[in-house]
Amino acid sequence: QVQLVESGGGSVEAGGSLRLSCAASGYLHCMGWFRQAPGKAREGVAAIDRGGVTNYADSAKGRFTISRDNAKNTLYLQMNSLKPEDTAAYYCAAFAYWRSTCVLLASAYTNWGQGTQVTVSS
Repeated sequence: QVQLVESGGGSVEAGGSLRLSCAASGYLHCMGWFRQAPGKAREGVAAIDRGGVTNYADSAKGRFTISRDNAKNTLYLQMNSLKPEDTAAYYCAAFAYWRSTCVLLASAYTNWGQGTQVTVSS
């Protein structure tokens, strides 16, 4: 049973930074971050495969950096230049099956964390 546990959320002013972490158990090929704001659909933010190949949503490019430490089985999301529109619950997600691209589609991910709240004030 794969378990994903997020940490690192919080409140920050616009322009600030936060680093999210996701501790995982078990072998995982793709790991990603998704977010969901109240009243909105869940959207993919960034994903990374076991070899370090990344995929970013346009909203994350240039501001967010996804990384993973396979030895520690931990996923990270460094978020800089945060904006109020980044406010959302952030979820760690992963799957073990092989896929050439770690897509930013929630339906591709079989394992999910419980979420951590990020609030950015203006």
